[in-house]
Amino acid sequence: MRIVIKVGTSTLTHTTGMLNIRRVEKLCKVISDLKNCGNEILLVSSGAIGMGVGKLSLKGRPSDIPTKQAAAAVGQCELMYTYDRLFSEYRHTVAQILLTASDFQNDERRANFHNTMTRLLELGAIPVINENDSVATEEIEIGDNDTLAAMVATSVGADLLVLLTDIDGLYTSDPKNNPGAKLIRKVEKIDDYIMSLGGEKGSELSTGGMHTKLRAAKIAVAEGTETVIANSDNPDVLYDIAEGREVGTRFIVCKD
Repeated sequence: MRIVIKVGTSTLTHTTGMLNIRRVEKLCKVISDLKNCGNEILLVSSGAIGMGVGKLSLKGRPSDIPTKQAAAAVGQCELMYTYDRLFSEYRHTVAQILLTASDFQNDERRANFHNTMTRLLELGAIPVINENDSVATEEIEIGDNDTLAAMVATSVGADLLVLLTDIDGLYTSDPKNNPGAKLIRKVEKIDDYIMSLGGEKGSELSTGGMHTKLRAAKIAVAEGTETVIANSDNPDVLYDIAEGREVGTRFIVCKD
């Protein structure tokens, strides 16, 4: 099975912005085990800017583009060092891939990306993919790594896209404000109602980036890639997802 796994900053770090060592170590261990089972894994990972902020001893996340890009350039090195060190413990090789929107908009560059990914997987590597925040501008940025993960999944013909988040999945309302909110286990069609449950980007209802995850799921399932949104608190959930057990929110492609 070809699986694209997306992890966000909230999965990789504590609320302090420092690396969540225990969770990242467990994540790399589970992904390595899934790969040992014969799966092909592509990891879409956020975290470069956050790690750069810590490495540069900045007081907080920068708001201006030059400082964001500088933090991303520094943090990406730290991010890849962490993944290379942890995956090497399980004898797996990682490859860094940095992308912008133009890599998908241009047919030749899109084909080159597909060919590179195919060859890396054939060679047994784990591609670690991130948006190239150190050079991306408004004209060429993808915008968020949920969308990037969906674009990667459709480009490589993935069987499964897993979007890990800090909440259990899609609820009927915001579970932080409504104790009676119910988890929607299965979605067979991403319509306007389902999209509305994710709220607007940046709203209270989109805690965990649910708005962007729903949008990413819509992109992926339109191309036949099953998508699961699940809580990243325990990376062991990836075993359940890979084996088809019901967790979080699962999107099923409707067939006539």
